[in-house]
Amino acid sequence: MSYLKSILGAAATLALASGAALAEPALIFDLGGKFDKSFNEAAFNGAERWKAETGGTYRELEMQSEAQREQALRRLAEAGSNPIVMTGFAFGDVLNKVAPDYPDTKFAIIDMVVDQPNVKSVVFNEHEGSYLVGMMAAMASKTGTVGFVGGMDIPLIRKFACGYAQGVKAVNPDATIIANMTGTTPAAWNDPVKGGELAKAQIAQGADVIYAAAGGTGIGVLQAAADEGKLSIGVDSNQNYLHPGSVLTSMLKRVDNAVYEAFKEGENLQPGVNVMGIANGGVGYALDEHNASLVTEEMKAAVDAAAAKIASGELQVHDYMSDDSCPALSF
Repeated sequence: MSYLKSILGAAATLALASGAALAEPALIFDLGGKFDKSFNEAAFNGAERWKAETGGTYRELEMQSEAQREQALRRLAEAGSNPIVMTGFAFGDVLNKVAPDYPDTKFAIIDMVVDQPNVKSVVFNEHEGSYLVGMMAAMASKTGTVGFVGGMDIPLIRKFACGYAQGVKAVNPDATIIANMTGTTPAAWNDPVKGGELAKAQIAQGADVIYAAAGGTGIGVLQAAADEGKLSIGVDSNQNYLHPGSVLTSMLKRVDNAVYEAFKEGENLQPGVNVMGIANGGVGYALDEHNASLVTEEMKAAVDAAAAKIASGELQVHDYMSDDSCPALSF
């Protein structure tokens, strides 16, 4: 399918030719692909839930390169898509440029704040959910050494790492935390081979629980941990099913809810900043039949108690995005 058709579809192309406007929502996935089993796939699941509940249709686009971002936004806006939802911080600068040119179109961006009157910015308290799974990692670890594999080395991923490290240290102040980033370019989101290599290197240093916050790269981390008889922690989507009995839990980042709500609001999408954290169900941890044997009652009780304190404000988790220090971890 051509690039134009993948963005617009036959109906949208016809609408452009006739000058008609279609109020059909659209979703643009970030690099890494729709079926990355993580961040992008969570967005897809939210769109599909909206589709199943409403019977509506939506347009979608999988990014192939950085150069396509602006073209994709403009073509979708010109085709009448409304709202247009995009996943990933990398859309920030482009959206800030494009949104003013289409004042009647509503946009929603996940993981970045764009201050425009027709943009809804959805950001998450990933550090809060990461704190919870950090506690679980420390409680499950037999060696006292745990790992973290991030994707692209950006402040957002350091935010995951710092929250995780704080949770680990809350349980075991003497724990050792080994942290690696996959790379410094967008390719770091989709390199499962390197993810596996980093995980094996951490295991060789004693890590027996490894948290992956790396998009598609994390699939390699989870696979390597399972192959080596160690535990892993998934991210964004519930990844427990990928290696039942080996994935301790997954840090849920409810990107699906963000997309679902944006599609549900439709042309009435409310601009502004929406922060999704533990208090409003935006982040959490996954417990199901695939990891039930790994999560003890003691572990669940401790983590749920911490979650309640975070939600009430009694417990503060360090936010790297607000203060780029990381008290519990050195990079």
